[in-house]
Amino acid sequence: MIHNESSRIFPSVQLSYILREGFSGFSRAKLSMFAAVFTIAVSLLLLSFFAILFLNANSVVESLRNKVEMEVFIGDQLSQDQVTNLKILIEQLEGVKVARFVSKEEAAEIFKQEFGEDINRVLNFNPLPASFKISLKDGFKNAEAAAIIFRQVKSLRGVEDIIYRKQLLEMLDQRAVTFLWVILGIGAFVAVASIILVANTIRLAIYAKRKIIQTMKLIGATRGFIRWPFIIEGLIQGVIGGLVASGVVYGLFSYLEQWASVSLSEFVRVPEFSYLTIIVVGSFLGILGSLISIRRFIGESVTS
Repeated sequence: MIHNESSRIFPSVQLSYILREGFSGFSRAKLSMFAAVFTIAVSLLLLSFFAILFLNANSVVESLRNKVEMEVFIGDQLSQDQVTNLKILIEQLEGVKVARFVSKEEAAEIFKQEFGEDINRVLNFNPLPASFKISLKDGFKNAEAAAIIFRQVKSLRGVEDIIYRKQLLEMLDQRAVTFLWVILGIGAFVAVASIILVANTIRLAIYAKRKIIQTMKLIGATRGFIRWPFIIEGLIQGVIGGLVASGVVYGLFSYLEQWASVSLSEFVRVPEFSYLTIIVVGSFLGILGSLISIRRFIGESVTS
């Protein structure tokens, strides 16, 4: 065909045409271009909010887990050597990160800082026992692993009692994990819906050029020659939609950071790389929407 021959002789002409047609939507089909960009931007905003909600909720859960520690009370009759040996035995247990010894005097000082009273003056003696504060390793900060460590430490000679936030860990294991999975599931549904919505929007733009496409087929244009302008157009729409969405996310969360308390500010913060991710995902949505639309409307396999 004439086009096949000309594309071999003038490849730069072919590339110039593809790029020109890819950008032509800005002038020829402003409404469909706006609709596609708007659709991509809204889809990205929904995806971004669910992704940020998931990440921040997960950060809150991990923050609560990191605050859980076991307090092991030991008998006053233990000698220094026995305390040292007990510390070694505790830290040898699987899942134990570190066991910090808290003497009776240090326990009294902590009591004074928290309650503002010197227990030695109130009672004329120090009833607070010495203890170990046990920090758990990552992967063991759950109810099941903590219960195993609890039983192992409880069985050690010299240990009188152990307390830890068992109910908090059980709640995090049951409700918090379920909540995170619900967010992830809704986010996945929104992602699929976004792809379908973007594909249908871009399909309208392709339908508006159906006569041009049919003419190109008749004169022997290759499949790639027909597809590439729409792929470039989808890429442009995705990038613009991503820029709009990232701008909205930046403005909204910058505002929230100003009004959030210090303790909550870290949970409404968006990492800088997230904005680039939004633009990349927007590009992916635009290209994928174009490919799906081309396959459905033109009736040709995308991979062929």
